[in-house]
Amino acid sequence: MGYAVVDVETTGIHPGRHHRVVEVAVVRLDTEGRVLDEWCTLVNPERDLGPQHVHGITAAEARLAPAFAEIAGDLGERLAGNLVVGHNVSFDLRFLAAEFTRAGLATPLDPDRGLCTMLLADRYLRAPGRSLATCCEAAGVVVGRAHSALYDAHASAGLLSGFLRGVGRPEPWRDRLDSAVGADWPHLPRSGGRVVQRGTAFTQPEHFLARLVDGLPRMADVPRADEYLAVLDGALLDRHLSVVEKGELVEVARSLGLVRVDVEELHRRYLVALARRAWADTVVTAEEHADLRLVAGLLGLADVEVARALVAARESAEPASWGGFRLSEGDLVVFTGQMTVPREVWEERAVNAGLAVRGTVTKKTRLVVAADPDSLSGKAKKAAECGIPVVAEAAFDRMLKDFVGVVS
Repeated sequence: MGYAVVDVETTGIHPGRHHRVVEVAVVRLDTEGRVLDEWCTLVNPERDLGPQHVHGITAAEARLAPAFAEIAGDLGERLAGNLVVGHNVSFDLRFLAAEFTRAGLATPLDPDRGLCTMLLADRYLRAPGRSLATCCEAAGVVVGRAHSALYDAHASAGLLSGFLRGVGRPEPWRDRLDSAVGADWPHLPRSGGRVVQRGTAFTQPEHFLARLVDGLPRMADVPRADEYLAVLDGALLDRHLSVVEKGELVEVARSLGLVRVDVEELHRRYLVALARRAWADTVVTAEEHADLRLVAGLLGLADVEVARALVAARESAEPASWGGFRLSEGDLVVFTGQMTVPREVWEERAVNAGLAVRGTVTKKTRLVVAADPDSLSGKAKKAAECGIPVVAEAAFDRMLKDFVGVVS
């Protein structure tokens, strides 16, 4: 008998609207309020991540995480036999019940049978508000990073421990505690213990070129170079290489029979082409130089390669053939994900500039604008299948300004 204090981060506010769990944490307490253990993992929602500015989870991290069905057994094992607790626990239980149902598991999770620290605060705590942060401040409970499932679960556990010390025995909610112990849980599949924590995507120092074969001699002339460079040009539109784009570049290189030294040579050619474009007006500005350094870093090239590219650009009369993606009037643009700027604002700006906005991705789509370049949305997946560039808001803003300047 004990408590399972939970918290979930989600893609939206209601599971009935196809919103999903993106992070879940459980902190278990005994009946005295002492912490027994903790458990937390990101969850791949298999869709866009919703309000990323709130929960702070990136699609690059979510891609590495297990789907809910993969962790259902480990999570259920921690909930079974315990009274589920949370701050506004009905929210957490609605999402967890929906996820278990989607995984084919009928659980006894009921939004009306949990224990809510927010409601208990109304009764036992003098706080000016009901938010977790406000209640914790009134109770003297330390709060970590807001909207992180594990930190929020620990904060809620701290509130519960305080309430347990104050209410005496038997607890006013003893009937719910007894009911939780006897609740009928289904047989839970073994999950294998795989969890993915926040920050995992940024602990991989290996450059994507490391996935290609190394140590073979360089070809005198790289075959079908234009095919690889075209994909590279689209991937670098927003000066960011997403997880999807890195994987795509590796697959294209492999399909063309390119090894690492070939690809490194193509990256140098691409950098020289950008340098030619910057040198076209005989002046390389500080902004253009910073852009060249950024691209070099993304492509695994040292800073010295930027200087060499600029020298090559000055000495060559060959026109820059790459780095020239431009929007054209009537191009089809699709938006996906919950953006910083409201989507309707972006759509209006795009239409006013002479672009066409569509709700679905087809082979005729010119560009997809995503809240996160690593978006897990169906639109982003379709774009990847069709070789359509996916860029972030900031990149689209720059492209739109360039496009309007050319048109005007």
